[in-house]
Amino acid sequence: MRRLANILVLIVAVGVLYGMQQTKPRFGELTAPIPVYGKMHDKLHTREFDVTLDQVVFARQLDFTQYGQKKTLTTSGLWVIVTAQLAATTSSTSIAAATWLGPTGLKFAVSNRIGGAPGMPPHLLAPGLPKKVRFIFETMPDQVNGATLVLSGKVEPALDSEARISIDDLKTFNDGQPLVVDSYDPLRSLTGT
Repeated sequence: MRRLANILVLIVAVGVLYGMQQTKPRFGELTAPIPVYGKMHDKLHTREFDVTLDQVVFARQLDFTQYGQKKTLTTSGLWVIVTAQLAATTSSTSIAAATWLGPTGLKFAVSNRIGGAPGMPPHLLAPGLPKKVRFIFETMPDQVNGATLVLSGKVEPALDSEARISIDDLKTFNDGQPLVVDSYDPLRSLTGT
């Protein structure tokens, strides 16, 4: 009888341990970024920076002059040009990561095809000195409606806040597709956008 009770206690203990193992949060969940959600034109406050997403433009190609040479950049999808207002909260910081998160979960990093042009990442911020900036992505047309812009002060923002801005104020055609311009100059002045 005692042997049967020991086996029964062992089975219950294994069951409890297995249940605890399956329901406990994983390390990635425990150290995941802390999202701050908002919409376009809203001012979002994260721990290190404030952000207001002003404008999103979609283009088929980028035309600009850099170092005296005219350049045209094309893509098989769409160029996404995001204009935002950034400001550091309490100490100098930078925006190290920007991601265009499509409605299906596809992630698109900032395009580095333009190079180190003015107004392009990385964006260094100082308290009391707001800054208007651009982020440029290459994405697919089906990853536009319902997308989210994710901004973070760190590439891996473990245990830190990140801004998640829903792209909800787009100029669209009657069929719901976004308005796409044929050409856009990403280096034009940020004050007039």
